[in-house]
Amino acid sequence: MMVPVNGEIEREALVARLWQEHLDAPFPARLRGAELEGIDMVMLDADIAGCVSTWRDNGGSLDAWRYQVLRDCISELDKILPHLMEAEDLRYYERLHQLATLTSQTAPRLNK
Repeated sequence: MMVPVNGEIEREALVARLWQEHLDAPFPARLRGAELEGIDMVMLDADIAGCVSTWRDNGGSLDAWRYQVLRDCISELDKILPHLMEAEDLRYYERLHQLATLTSQTAPRLNK
């Protein structure tokens, strides 16, 4: 479930909390090496994590390429979430969906 965010400070705090939860959570073992709907689950995780980490390191901004990566990942998440039946798996990827959505809601940097 997406939480409404009222401003950049609130967005940064929510991303920080979700990011820490993500770092503390083990990757779902049953999804290592798995593909759902033709999507590599490990790579989906890695792509989002790389973009979120960059967003945080850059003070809440991304270049246009990473912004597009996140938009593509959100589309992929929308495809695979209905197929996740285990609660742990669903929680893990719903959190990634929230992170991707929150960090993609800022305008991409035009330089770089």
